[in-house]
Amino acid sequence: MIIMARPSVSIPSTVNITNKLSERILIVHCQSKDTDLGAHAIDVGASFHWSFGTNFFGGTLFWCKLAVENRRISFVAYKEYYDVFGRWLVCDDGLYGTPKDRPIFLKAQWMRP
Repeated sequence: MIIMARPSVSIPSTVNITNKLSERILIVHCQSKDTDLGAHAIDVGASFHWSFGTNFFGGTLFWCKLAVENRRISFVAYKEYYDVFGRWLVCDDGLYGTPKDRPIFLKAQWMRP
């Protein structure tokens, strides 16, 4: 018996990080195992976003480092098959997730080195 599997179709995913800081430029550096997106300076009110296809074998993961002056946050920005979805607001008190159909939540607070 021959079983034919239908090929998996990769639905594009997007990560969006918006700078909601008061009067500060945000430095964002994101990467996956295979892709380094580099460091970007994001103005107040502006966003940094990228789209990608998920890994054929599953497990797509992007993590980011945020920096403002001497404060830092590191976090998983997107993780396939988990409740990490890719819409983030960076505020004076920390990083907020904005999931679809659920309330906004505080993901992480700023750390000083």
